[in-house]
Amino acid sequence: MAMRKDLVGHLMALEKTHGPIWRIAIGRGGMISLLGPDALEFVWKNRDGAFSSARGWEPYIGRVFPGAIMAMDGDEHRYQRRIMQVAFRKPALRTYLAQMSPAIDVGIEAWMPATTRSAARQMFPLLKQLTLDLAASVFMGVELGRSAKDLNRAFVATVAASLAIIRVPIPGLTMWRGIRGRELLVKRFRALLPEKRRNHTNDFFSEFCHAQSEQGERFTDQEIIDHMIFLMMAAHDTTTSTLTTMMYLLARHPEWQERLRAKAAALGKAQLEYDDLDRLEDLSWTMREALRLTPPLTSMPRMCTKDTVFQGYEIPAGMMVGVYPIHVHYMPSVWTDPTRFDPERFSPERQEDKRHAFAWVPFGGGAHMCIGQHFATLQVKAIMHQLLLRYRWSIAPGYVMPYQLVPIAKPKDGLQVTLQRLN
Repeated sequence: MAMRKDLVGHLMALEKTHGPIWRIAIGRGGMISLLGPDALEFVWKNRDGAFSSARGWEPYIGRVFPGAIMAMDGDEHRYQRRIMQVAFRKPALRTYLAQMSPAIDVGIEAWMPATTRSAARQMFPLLKQLTLDLAASVFMGVELGRSAKDLNRAFVATVAASLAIIRVPIPGLTMWRGIRGRELLVKRFRALLPEKRRNHTNDFFSEFCHAQSEQGERFTDQEIIDHMIFLMMAAHDTTTSTLTTMMYLLARHPEWQERLRAKAAALGKAQLEYDDLDRLEDLSWTMREALRLTPPLTSMPRMCTKDTVFQGYEIPAGMMVGVYPIHVHYMPSVWTDPTRFDPERFSPERQEDKRHAFAWVPFGGGAHMCIGQHFATLQVKAIMHQLLLRYRWSIAPGYVMPYQLVPIAKPKDGLQVTLQRLN
């Protein structure tokens, strides 16, 4: 409960009392927590093969996201990732952005009637619907229409089930809803599969159906369905989390909002093109700062599968191991004034994120570095660019957004802002 209420504060307090390594009695074998960038490097690089991502994630997502790429190990993980990488190459990303940009324009225009100059809006549900619609278009190659609400509820249910206290599917409870949500998603993707196999189109689903590694490896039907369900969830839930955090921070720091708006206007384009992504440097810093302050995934579990030692501490086989990206993001030894919103810490002159190879880790690290990080960056920038050009937004004086940090960071209250049209 303490970790859910104030994860960073709780971790800092435990570190002050017990140091950067401690063990607690949880689950069957207990869990050891390791803090700091060296710990992240040790666990994620996994040089001696002691840590299993599959067995770390299985208790949480095994029932609702089987076959997820982040919950695989060794040869299987390398095999699946090798094929999947085809859908994330630069030519594919360029096509995805071209597909998304007009849809972003339509989506954010619908947030307010054209005749309305200013209105209060709950941003989290609006952003979640926008990113889900974009994910359906880019990942599935379909328009959701009336099925959007059903799919959204299914994804919400599957994510919630990852932290269900009762882990058996008793009707009406969280795990039961999560499994039913997965069944709906499987049914939807399986129905689309034959057409995607027949025709090669410019969407992730089709790319997965036709993807082939240099060794000639291809996905099975079930592998495609499992990957699509997990990537659809990740593509819209984590992006929504990042965009919500950015909108909140830019409302709290209107000087940065105006600075980014001026840079966006100076580009002279209503919609970003692929070659523009690296030109909006200030926007990149702001996104990275939002991901530092509130990474969508604040902790990442592993299972120790053989005895190992970290900094003189023995970690026995069978022990769950917890590492926490968000803790590293707030370490005063790594970051200057870490609780302060300061995008310029990522500027070429300061480069605080370069103080350690594992100082800034919202996308994980090692062999399990998020395969979709470049797509996520592209999508966040494309949406934020259009938001800045169309709206100015503000929050009530003194408002502090209450966060739910697990399983995926999001506001507890939906984040109400006042949107003001600029044109």
